Amino acid sequence: MRNIATLTLALAAALAANSAFADQPKAPVTPGALAQATSIDTVLAGDWRSDKNKARDKYRHPKETLAFFGVAPNQSVIELYPGGGWYTEILAPYLKEHGHYVAAIIKPDKPGGEEALNKTGIKAKLAADPARYSAAQVVEFVPKTAVLGPPGSADVVLTFRNVHNMTDDSVAEPIFKAMFAVLKPGGTLGVVDHRAKPGTTLEQDKESGYLPVDAVVKLATDAGFKLEAQSEINANPKDTKDYPKGVWTLPPTYALKDVDREKYAAIGESDRMTLKFVKPKK
Repeated sequence: MRNIATLTLALAAALAANSAFADQPKAPVTPGALAQATSIDTVLAGDWRSDKNKARDKYRHPKETLAFFGVAPNQSVIELYPGGGWYTEILAPYLKEHGHYVAAIIKPDKPGGEEALNKTGIKAKLAADPARYSAAQVVEFVPKTAVLGPPGSADVVLTFRNVHNMTDDSVAEPIFKAMFAVLKPGGTLGVVDHRAKPGTTLEQDKESGYLPVDAVVKLATDAGFKLEAQSEINANPKDTKDYPKGVWTLPPTYALKDVDREKYAAIGESDRMTLKFVKPKK
């Protein structure tokens, strides 16, 4: 019975993913049309982005990060674990006319749980502003049997500060394999996550939210990816990585609330690795 249930979930995820991509036919993009595509600067300045979200640009460096990953307005881009949609507000409008944005979320296993709230939240965000988000899609997947779309259908897969969630839940390996499968040969996987101190192990940092770079590289290369480049775009040398509540002590979470808030505000958001992986063409 368990095998039948697992197969059913996998087939359902595959059908949902295929539907999400199939619902978005795109006409060929001419060089002239692409030249007129909405610029990333226009998107970042958009009035649909809250002042609170714009204030985080100085820590998250979206323009530089997306440029490093090679994201272009005519690509099919999947974002895993979009959370509250911080990057959705940037990527969905940027890709609306000539590309395709997919938010890949965990299929809820119970009503009222975190996954159910995430699903409700991202769908409500997309529905609230059709002018910006009408072309965006949501794909649900089961982590241990993850299917993110038809094989070889995406140009770019992105995940921001989520690999630590995958490792904590022991689902990183199947998800990295799913990311590899959905990408076209030559496609890009972009990873940003909280960077652990050199020499620490995955187990040592399990409760902190930080990840060793070599552990992330191993997950990706074991799935078939090649590490193409690393960037210090999202580095923060002020981050000492030794806080009472792990990375969540820092902004924007402030897990200690008002305790030493000014101190942590002065540090800023976490020190982050920015890794670009590529699916080999052969």
